[in-house]
Amino acid sequence: MMGEQKNSSKKTSKPAFSNVAVLLVALDIITIAISYYVGLWARFDFSFAHISREYITHTSRYIAVVIVYSIIIYFIAKLYHSIWRYASINEALRVIYSYVVIAILNLCINMIPDLRIPRGVILIGFILSMFFCVVIRFSYRMLRYVRHKRDNAPVNNIVENIMIIGAGQATREILKDITFSKRTDLNVCVIIDDNEKMWGHYLEGIKIAGGREAIPTLVEKYDIHRIIFSIPSALPHEKREILNICKDTGVHIQTVPGMFQIIDGEVNLSSLKDVDVTDLLGRSEIKINMTEVMETISGKVIMVTGGGGSIGSELCRQIAHARPKQLIIFDVYENNAYAIQQELVREYGNTLDLITLIGSVRNTNRVNYILKTYKPDMVFHAAAHKHVPLMEDSPNEAIKNNVMGTYKMAHAAWKNGVKRFLLISTDKAVNPTNIMGASKRLCEMVVQMMSRQHPETIFMAVRFGNVLGSNGSVIPLFKKQIAKGGPVTVTDKNIIRYFMTIPEAVSLVLQASYYAKGGEIFVLDMGKPVRIDDLARNLIMLSGFTPDEDIQIVYTGLRPGEKLFEELLMDEEGMKKTDNNLIYIGHPIEMDDNLFRKQLELLNEESKQESNNIKKIVSEIVPTYTPAAD
Repeated sequence: MMGEQKNSSKKTSKPAFSNVAVLLVALDIITIAISYYVGLWARFDFSFAHISREYITHTSRYIAVVIVYSIIIYFIAKLYHSIWRYASINEALRVIYSYVVIAILNLCINMIPDLRIPRGVILIGFILSMFFCVVIRFSYRMLRYVRHKRDNAPVNNIVENIMIIGAGQATREILKDITFSKRTDLNVCVIIDDNEKMWGHYLEGIKIAGGREAIPTLVEKYDIHRIIFSIPSALPHEKREILNICKDTGVHIQTVPGMFQIIDGEVNLSSLKDVDVTDLLGRSEIKINMTEVMETISGKVIMVTGGGGSIGSELCRQIAHARPKQLIIFDVYENNAYAIQQELVREYGNTLDLITLIGSVRNTNRVNYILKTYKPDMVFHAAAHKHVPLMEDSPNEAIKNNVMGTYKMAHAAWKNGVKRFLLISTDKAVNPTNIMGASKRLCEMVVQMMSRQHPETIFMAVRFGNVLGSNGSVIPLFKKQIAKGGPVTVTDKNIIRYFMTIPEAVSLVLQASYYAKGGEIFVLDMGKPVRIDDLARNLIMLSGFTPDEDIQIVYTGLRPGEKLFEELLMDEEGMKKTDNNLIYIGHPIEMDDNLFRKQLELLNEESKQESNNIKKIVSEIVPTYTPAAD
């Protein structure tokens, strides 16, 4: 049936096109004749009485010949093949080329005695026929535009005034899309561009009124409701500066997609996205050497534990892009694992050898069976409990999952010949005040112990700050609170954190996996820390509200185990640069591995017994851990 429907649609489309072509031919014949007869009429002072029968006969013969070769030229120039509802400069150029040829032929046939007519008639007829040719073909587009404006007039005369920043190609595409879309409730009032030479000029009829300094004034002058940032090639610091100016206006802000979408012609109203608070961070995105990453990943069997989580799923995406021999997703939560599995299947189909397995890193037999069966070359260990307040109330679970889970995975990796094992860690492991951070510090100690005792497997850890947009991070929480009308809750006005995006965090992990020699803890230079209070206020303003007026901010006090600021390195670890200037190495700290192994056994037994002494025991193993008072 589908095939029949497709065939029938093709059959019905042909006559529709032919009818249009026939109509155009008829109109062209009529208008060409009218044009030259008008030229004859004008030549004799607009009086038919003064025109002799001989002139009328010669002119009629001339017109007949002109009609024949004009129609032929129109066909050759494909003036009967274009879709005139989308007529543009290309169609106009084809009309001009056609009339250059017609002009030459007009002069040639006027040399034939039986066809000779006054040159004034030829000139007027030529100009009028070209005018009619253009009008006939472009009138449909104009009528369509007028009809759309009439039929889709804004309800209750409500119009959204728009300011566009940037006077480049992306803005042209947006203006074109607005002009010929059905959205007549959008009114582009003004364009902003820092190039002073453009000020006072017009782009598609819209005035370029000034640079970024004029944004607040012009927003008020034109009663702007939406600002579109339309400079896809802007450097990160320039984009931040402009967006911060826009943010303070309290107007809804959107931005165009990146340069690749511009090249592919994907810039339109539907491709605009809301400006996110990540656009306002004080640091450019981390860049990695993809050649080194490909060397680490390509052609190898890679396993990601916690592969359905925020970091784990992004690891799977970037690893899949690096063309591994096989990718194994391992997660205890089936819904998360299924979601990333289906995403990768849609993206790569049969070109990616993908295995998705359910299980816990706490299950020794399950872990050993998987590693023995699939023999991964590298394991990215992202499975962990990470919520600070929840782990404060369930400290034994932090030990069971984070510490013992890491130990079991690392031991199984060595036992089954895994070449590289990478632990995802956190800046909360440095001088921890909560059990989650202390458990991650213990995980780092496990990795460094395994590196010393089993150098045939390269063990390493990557430590980074808070990840924007991950499950449980502050931004999704703030967005939900803003959507409900507030209040937005911040623990302390002075609390600060280092931030990075999920792709940045994963880029660091992949790059570090190439640099590792064994036992390192890699740290990212994340620039300046961000005040959480500023983050909340920026997000409120980007949502079009005013902090403390439209949306209240409530300070709830530090939660158990929470610090005002996080460090990235302990004093004794030191700092060493890598070839990537944004990635540093913390040196391993000396420790008694035999004693530590015994302490791990004690932790394991105490956590199983649901002991109330787990925090005390951890503080004895991790000297830098100072538990917050319960």
